[in-house]
Amino acid sequence: MMRIDAPKHLPSVDRLVNAQAVQGLVQDHGAPLVTRSAQGILEQARQSVLAGGTTDMAALVRALRDDIERVLRPSLRPVYNLTGTVLHTNLGRAPLPQSAIQAMVEVARGASNVEFDLDAGKRGDRHRHAEALLCQLTGAESALVVNNNAAAVLLTLNTLARRKEVPVSRGELIEIGGAFRMPDIMARAGCKLVEVGTTNRTHRTDFEASIGPRTALLMKVHTSNFEIKGFTKEVSEQDLARIAHAHDLPLVTDLGSGTLIDLEPYDLPHETTVTEALHAGADLVTFSGDKLLGGPQAGIIAGRRDLIDKLKRNPMTRAMRPDKVTLAALQAVLRLYTNPARLVHELPALRLLARDPAEIEHLTSRLVTPVQARCQAFDVAVAQTFSQVGSGALPVDRLQSAALKITRPDLRRPGGTLNRLAKTFRDLPVPVIGRISEDALWFDLRCLEDEEGFVQNLKDLTLP
Repeated sequence: MMRIDAPKHLPSVDRLVNAQAVQGLVQDHGAPLVTRSAQGILEQARQSVLAGGTTDMAALVRALRDDIERVLRPSLRPVYNLTGTVLHTNLGRAPLPQSAIQAMVEVARGASNVEFDLDAGKRGDRHRHAEALLCQLTGAESALVVNNNAAAVLLTLNTLARRKEVPVSRGELIEIGGAFRMPDIMARAGCKLVEVGTTNRTHRTDFEASIGPRTALLMKVHTSNFEIKGFTKEVSEQDLARIAHAHDLPLVTDLGSGTLIDLEPYDLPHETTVTEALHAGADLVTFSGDKLLGGPQAGIIAGRRDLIDKLKRNPMTRAMRPDKVTLAALQAVLRLYTNPARLVHELPALRLLARDPAEIEHLTSRLVTPVQARCQAFDVAVAQTFSQVGSGALPVDRLQSAALKITRPDLRRPGGTLNRLAKTFRDLPVPVIGRISEDALWFDLRCLEDEEGFVQNLKDLTLP
């Protein structure tokens, strides 16, 4: 085939698109996409030829095929989360149970009564789909679902405290992932933050002194992703509730992660439940649906009916409403909570958090050989490690686990080599995501349940 070594010898876009070898691409993907890709490929070829390179028609067709494949490849893909962080924000947080996935498929395939009252035969309220179960599981009078917990906090403050003041302990003015800061969200909500106490110590008298004629509510923020230890003091929810109610103010508690059950029976550290927060006197509790609850991304507000009704009337609620797929998944997850005896078996997030360390270690031992076979230049060994819950939940508590520890002891500075190895694992058909620390690539297997699929996936591992 004739080599092309000058720009004038390159085919036109029309000639490349109409080449016999390209017609299959046109039929499969359409002329507009193929044409746009051909324009880019020919421009790259022109620059290459000007720089002294050569090409030919076959190479242009291959480049065109590769470019179209790259454009159409889904950017959102399943991965193996072997980081040791179970509810990993960057990796999608809680995996959904099969019942939730099936519920999503059923409502996604066609029409549904998302905002239609089947009994009355007229427009209905989408928020009712999860409300009854949330009230039953938490003891709340009413509940509202929005698209995430940041939205839940924003909506609550904008509705109840716009142009008014909200006292919050300085020790609770948190920043979470993505540079989301509580003071910023309060400003966006249109309310004025009143800082109370100091970073490590806040007293009842500090809150009492902060209340004035423009105070809209008191707020308790669970710090989620950090913990202050040592010489500390905080005002309990019960005391905050008494102070708020004595001044005829509501108490809003932001749990962040939020859980519906006591985690201690599963050998996990205690985390304040939504029911506990309500029983302590909170009038509204905000929390996430996709963290400890184990459901889809959602923000949930539970508590007093009169306050929830105000939130529903806020025009911002429409901008924050969940879609039918989210509501279907959330309702399916909430149904699992009605049978606590089956919950750890049916809810993946809880199952992974409560997984027996001995089971993880046995799995790790079985996978040493197949991983070592694909990484012959490295040492692969079973190592004890600790997982973490993630997404700001139980930040200082770690879970005993086991990992594959991959090292290159013959290299004095193995960092670059390990980074290249980690990239190779990420390039697999199902990317494998681990972590690099202590001159080793670690694959914590707490979240690996598809052992057979993982081994099969390794067959495509090609080391540089």
